[in-house]
Amino acid sequence: MTYLFLAGIGNSEAEHWQAIWHRELGGRWVEHADWDRPRASDWVADLEAVLRATPGPKVIVAHSLGCLLAVEWAKQHRDPQILGSFLVAPPDPCGPCFPPAAAGFTPPGDDQPPLPALVVASSNDPYASLPAAQRAAAGWGAELAEVGALGHINLASKIGGWEQGRALLARFLARLETP
Repeated sequence: MTYLFLAGIGNSEAEHWQAIWHRELGGRWVEHADWDRPRASDWVADLEAVLRATPGPKVIVAHSLGCLLAVEWAKQHRDPQILGSFLVAPPDPCGPCFPPAAAGFTPPGDDQPPLPALVVASSNDPYASLPAAQRAAAGWGAELAEVGALGHINLASKIGGWEQGRALLARFLARLETP
């Protein structure tokens, strides 16, 4: 199985939990030409190119805008070898803190991506209230795991390799493997 890491706007710093997991678990990091002014259509094309070049079963591990990327991709494409998506701290595209430089990312609707997903949310994320995260999970047909007051679950959260998240990922993967 290959992990596909989808970072948010600005990319993830070397000590961000997502970068740590990438170093420890391996997999593919989806790169973008413009990390600071993301356009959904460009990022979806980048993800599609990586998926086409990555054979075998895959699991998406996304943070922040990377979560919205996974969902935008799934609205337009299919890859039966994607087993599921682990979506951490998805921002609310309609929220007051959503980056104005991010273009084309849409709020959750009734067009559920056709793959199992787990949304991981913090109770004090400045980019998405807990009710917004709950609506996103419901709109995407995903499970929701609330992890307490961890902000945006990023470097500023001071969680290092985020063992709580690794345990959530392990439980999510175990459920994917059980028919």
